[in-house]
Amino acid sequence: MSNKSTKTPKVEILYEDKNCIVVNKPAGLMVHPDGRAPGPFLSDWVLENYSKSKNVGEPARGVDGSTIARPGIVHRLDRETSGVLIIAKTKKGHAQLKKQFQDRTIKKKYLVFVWGDMMEEFGTITRPIGRNNSDFRKWSAQRGARGEMRDAETYWTRIANGVTPVAERMEKFTLLEVEPKTGRTHQIRVHLLAVYHPVVGDTLYAPKRPMALGFARTALHARSIEFTTLDDKRVKVEAPLPKDFDEAFKELGIAVPKHK
Repeated sequence: MSNKSTKTPKVEILYEDKNCIVVNKPAGLMVHPDGRAPGPFLSDWVLENYSKSKNVGEPARGVDGSTIARPGIVHRLDRETSGVLIIAKTKKGHAQLKKQFQDRTIKKKYLVFVWGDMMEEFGTITRPIGRNNSDFRKWSAQRGARGEMRDAETYWTRIANGVTPVAERMEKFTLLEVEPKTGRTHQIRVHLLAVYHPVVGDTLYAPKRPMALGFARTALHARSIEFTTLDDKRVKVEAPLPKDFDEAFKELGIAVPKHK
């Protein structure tokens, strides 16, 4: 059950066909309830605008043991992450998109600002992810993780490096384009932390780092997604860059990256 505290949010539609839509999820909006956090949720917007999708998708179990409806939801983004997200409008669309995620034929690319100077041009992080051994909210790709360790792989490409003052000292930052090949919870954040370059603004995984580059949230943006429609067309959808990313580019004096 949705626990809405404010009215249903406005959401930008980037692509639509008879079986799915792709939206630009704003930062700060949860995709669906978890049984604890207050709304509104993206799933509220789905029900309000696509009521026929009410029974599309699979329910989840909330942290309080309740059954959580997820109308049209095929995948998710963290609350603070902005950008592209696919929503199924029909059961056929949901089944086909779910299979593409399982087969890893859907390509997702993110932009992310991280702390530190990553000197290599590109790389791959291949580290299994398990539960953090001291905080139930967190996951870990480092020594001491507990529970089932699930394979995870993340490709990254360096876009630019920059330096700017933070709390009266000069700090180095790197802008990356990241492509997760698996879809583990918090994967990008956990993998980048494991190689000592935590995401800017990540108060869960890097709580001792100050906020920087003008971000008031995790500096992670789902920039594009590429998938196959039910009529076998390959579609690539891009989300526009949010204002806080534009401001960070200006602060570091780097050019807005062109999408390949």
